[in-house]
Amino acid sequence: MGLIYGYDIYVRPRKVAGVLVRLAELAPPARTVPPLEITLPGSDRVVLPFTSNFASDPVDCSASSTLELDMSLMFDADEALREYARTGGPGQDAAGRIPIGYVYATIRFASLLHPGYASVECWAATSAMSRLFARSAGIRKAFTDLTADSGGVCCLFDTGDGAPEQVCWLNGEPTRETVPGPRFPDQGALVATWPDPGEQTSALPLRGPGTA
Repeated sequence: MGLIYGYDIYVRPRKVAGVLVRLAELAPPARTVPPLEITLPGSDRVVLPFTSNFASDPVDCSASSTLELDMSLMFDADEALREYARTGGPGQDAAGRIPIGYVYATIRFASLLHPGYASVECWAATSAMSRLFARSAGIRKAFTDLTADSGGVCCLFDTGDGAPEQVCWLNGEPTRETVPGPRFPDQGALVATWPDPGEQTSALPLRGPGTA
């Protein structure tokens, strides 16, 4: 089995739609698949330029615990992305971005770390792409910014191979902690720092406009 690296974004369930909309903003402008209509728990609806299990049929998640997406995403070019493109990936566009795909996403409406938070887990399709995820500062920035702009509580880079997870964003601030590490000996210690998901106060500063 190859490497499976990914970025895991944790948000309050009502903010999942915002994460998906921002992921859609990273899609290549020349959409090559029919629009995918998703009905989320709570009846929020989003239309995305992706597929779900490689199909474009409408997906009703109102009674589901998970959603699967197949995505192509654009990232601002850095040296790691340029090297990846030179070895067979698609080239850089006029805006200085490089498309990467497939990137798979598993959305859990009750996350494994805390059932009061949802998770959006974006993971690489191949070992080569996993190594790119580990090297690219541009990809890390894109997922960290997406977490911040969506009001996410935490963003983790997870290698899935037993190595320490890297905390990229936590409670409104970028960070470089690891789990396990000096500050967080285990995942429970990390989750203990998250706000109560039922709090109605504005607990997290948001980077982008238009976030509820």
